[in-house]
Order: sequence, then C-alpha cells, then structure tokens
Amino acid sequence: MGLLHLLTVMALSMCCHFQFTYAWTVNNFLMTGPKAFLTYASSVQVGAQSGIQECKYQFAWNRWNCPESTLQLSTQKGLRSATRETSFVHAISAAGVMYTLTKNCSMGDFDNCGCDDSRIGQTGGRGWIWGGCSDNAAFGEKISKQFVDALEDGHDSRAAVNLHNNEAGRLAVKATMRKACKCHGVSGSCSIQTCWMQLADFREVGNYLKAKHEHAKKLEMDKKPARAGNSADNKGAIAHAFRSIARTELIYLEDSPDYCVKNQSIGFQGTEGRECLKGDKNMSQWERKSCRRLCYECGLRVVEKRIEVVSSCNCKFHWCCTVKCDKCTQVVTKYYCAGKESGRKPHNKTKRRHRARRH
Repeated sequence: MGLLHLLTVMALSMCCHFQFTYAWTVNNFLMTGPKAFLTYASSVQVGAQSGIQECKYQFAWNRWNCPESTLQLSTQKGLRSATRETSFVHAISAAGVMYTLTKNCSMGDFDNCGCDDSRIGQTGGRGWIWGGCSDNAAFGEKISKQFVDALEDGHDSRAAVNLHNNEAGRLAVKATMRKACKCHGVSGSCSIQTCWMQLADFREVGNYLKAKHEHAKKLEMDKKPARAGNSADNKGAIAHAFRSIARTELIYLEDSPDYCVKNQSIGFQGTEGRECLKGDKNMSQWERKSCRRLCYECGLRVVEKRIEVVSSCNCKFHWCCTVKCDKCTQVVTKYYCAGKESGRKPHNKTKRRHRARRH
C-alpha cells in the first residue's frame, strides 16, 4: 500500500500544477475521497490534464489563454476569483475528469464498471433497438462529481458558482454524446438496427463549453453582507439568485481583469511576448485578427522574427516494417507582441476595453 500511496500522491501532484479556485491539492483529495477512489486516481489526473489542454486550445488566440503555470485565481485580498474565464476552467476540468472516467469504464479498465447495458434489447424507435456498448456516462458523472465537487468546501456564493459550473461541464459531456448504429438484415438490407450512445470527441465538448463561455451569465447577488457565511439568509439569497439560471449555463460573479497587462495576483503574464498570426487565407477570422487583438489593442506593436524549424520530411516506407525520414530545416516567419518604441503612446485603455468585449 505504501508504494501505491506514494505513486498516487506523485500523480496528483502533477495534476495539481494548475491550481484553481478550489485548491486541487493532494491533502484535500486524500482527506475527502474514500480509499477505494485510489483506483480512479490515474484517470482523474489524465482527465484534469486533458481539460487544461483543451482550455489552452480553445483560448490559444485570446488575451487570456489558460496558461500552463500555476493559475492563482485569487485577488490581492485573498478572495477566490469567479470570473467568466474561471467558469470555463471549472467546467472543462470537471468535463475532462468525467470524460476520461467514462471512456476508461467502457474499455473495461475498472473491475466494477463496464458498458451501460441498462437498455439493451429495448425498442428505441422505429426500426431500431438498444444494443452494443453504450458509454457509461452515469458512472463517469458520479465518480467525477465525488472527486471534483468534494474539493469545494465553501458555502458562499463563490462555492455555489463553482459547483454550478462543475455540473455544467459534466452536462456538456452528456449533451454532446451521439447515437451510433449498426445495420442488420439480409444482404445489408438494414431492416433493423442496433444502436448505442457513445462519447463525442472531446474537442466537441470543448467547442460546446466555449460557446457557453461566450454567453456566460453574470450572477447578480444582493450586495448587503450576510450575517454569516452559512446563515439561512445567505443560502436563501443564493437560491434566489440561481432561480432563473439553467443548469447547462456557465455563470460568474466578477468582471474579468484587463488581460492585456501582467497580473501577478492571478499568475497572468499579459500579452507582451505572445505570438499572433498574420496573412494566411486558411485562417479563421478570429485567428486573422489575433495581432490586432493581442498586440495593437493592448498598446503593443508587432515584431517579425524568422525562426528555423526542423521537421521530418521525405519519409519512405521500408519493408518490413519501418518508416525512415530525413530531417529538413525550414525558415518560417512568426509574429510577436512587443512593447511600444520610445516616444509612442499606447492606446487608450478605456477605448481598448470598449472595442474588445472578448478576451
């Protein structure tokens, strides 16, 4: 047990490199989860990491780009942050944990879990019945909730927001699942089909939550201070604020800071030094405007750098069974945000915030 315990602590320590509002720490995990949950620790680690990787993909050309360094989502006063961006971090991380647990369950990686066969043989619709191996989303949802939600030990509005966004992330996994079917019948006549539910690619979950992030709702709480964090009045106020919020929506409490500038309190380095994109017709409109958004609108200029990139080329298949490639060097042009030259004034911050609603 000693070695297993040590490996689990090491794995969770890697997972915790990106701390966010609820402190994802080894001690909290070992204190909140039953020892039986050690079985799922590796999947939780992988799932949380996949959530952060997807976050970085979705926000690659945004001012806030979900940095890999430890994310201190707190203000200078030590309060936990609950911005539009942290709502996405909570949701995508909870979704990543649920997704990985569900996938591993269906693959038979856990002794006590397998395919969801609860509806096998039942009629699903005209010309098809439930069959095959449906991904067991209920299992992934349950274990993910026990892991992730248990780490939120607060009882205030921020804790409620965090838990809500965790659930929205798990619901996104379920919302993006798709029905897959197989035909049966003489000579492929497809007179009857067996169908099952399977997870979508995790990128679809990321796209789904990114759209939710764009339309996240700010939760308006009563500004009067509650008598105590756990008081009935405070709980009633929180419940009242949530009454019109759908479970699938992302919500936040605080306006986002200015992500153009470096902010040590949240571990954000600003946009100076960030790469941006120029001049490729295959780019999306969002990518094509990245230099304007990251550099010019943040009072920075764009500098051009020529960089040597080494890649594999002239690959050939050799019988049997290897592929051999040459190493080719190519000079590419990249663009970066840099500080303004002396004598030039940065753009007006008020106008910058007004022009760029999205971060």
